[in-house]
Amino acid sequence: MGRIFLLCFLFFGFSAQSQPRLKGGLDKFVMEKKVYPAYSLRNCIQGLVTIEFKLNHQGEVTYSAIRSGMGTDLDDEALRLIRLSSGKWEILKSHDSTVVLLAPMKFELSGSGCDGKTKTDINLAIANYVSNASLTEVIQNFYKNREKTGFKPEDEARFARLKEQLGYDDDYFAERIKDGKRKLKQKDPQGACEDFLFVKNMGSNMADELIAQYCR
Repeated sequence: MGRIFLLCFLFFGFSAQSQPRLKGGLDKFVMEKKVYPAYSLRNCIQGLVTIEFKLNHQGEVTYSAIRSGMGTDLDDEALRLIRLSSGKWEILKSHDSTVVLLAPMKFELSGSGCDGKTKTDINLAIANYVSNASLTEVIQNFYKNREKTGFKPEDEARFARLKEQLGYDDDYFAERIKDGKRKLKQKDPQGACEDFLFVKNMGSNMADELIAQYCR
């Protein structure tokens, strides 16, 4: 395995001056650009997500993946932030583009009504997110393909009940659309369209106008 450097002032014996540096600092970038994802926000999920990535000599992200995470949509947001940082890194001429860099990102909530949530509640919410991921994919496949394959009215009703059981309602979709609009303001159309298309692929037309405008 290639060498691995940990950013955020921990460098395994290498000097900070020799490392790639995000303009303004990683912590400031995360604080300014972070869009706390809907599921983790609703369920008061907080914690540390570490992303591994590589940079080319132009400071562009050429590879990124979750090194360790929470197992929820916080992991997706951390990946998005690293993707959004592409081109903003200051690189020395001696930079080795094969080196794997690690970026730890701490997600914390304050003043968000989480005082009543116990650790057991939060752990259960994380477990539910993981276990429900496959069901979410099944729902999306149904709505993506229903016009092509045809469907029975009882199928529509069954998937509507399943969405309700998983908490995918208009309030949740509105939160995802709001998140997408914030990402548009950050000049992240890819991240925004992922939110808008999620809403569409869950059988809602709430984001259709935004998809037509930004996701073609």
